[in-house]
Amino acid sequence: MRIADLLRKKGSAVATVTPETTVTTLLAGLAEHNVGAMVVVAPDGSIAGIVSERDVVRRLNEHGPGLLDGPVSEIMTKLVASCGPDDSVDQLSVLMTERRIRHVPVLVDGRLAGIISIGDVVKNRMEQLEQSQEQLQAYISQG
Repeated sequence: MRIADLLRKKGSAVATVTPETTVTTLLAGLAEHNVGAMVVVAPDGSIAGIVSERDVVRRLNEHGPGLLDGPVSEIMTKLVASCGPDDSVDQLSVLMTERRIRHVPVLVDGRLAGIISIGDVVKNRMEQLEQSQEQLQAYISQG
């Protein structure tokens, strides 16, 4: 299965923030959209970074509550792993596992076209396993 197939199922909407967004505003957005990460988009529309709940917690532990009033640009991950719509879900699974990341933006011609989370990957795998099980049960019952 390809990333484009996953995006067709889940949609391509992506919650984003700008580098100047405060961490407090980021946290409100994460809660509002019920997501674990947001893509940080630069004024020119390019991806400046990605920031996750994990980033906030780690930096909050290091710098204390004053961090909440600072900009997202101070805590975001700047080197963002990404994928394209023609990449396979299996390739993405390997990338997520090797890099220990849970959210990967999907880019088309350098522009944000969606985001895939580890939850999306796991859900897809569960659906594949259920289909295989149904096929095996049908095969066995036909005897």
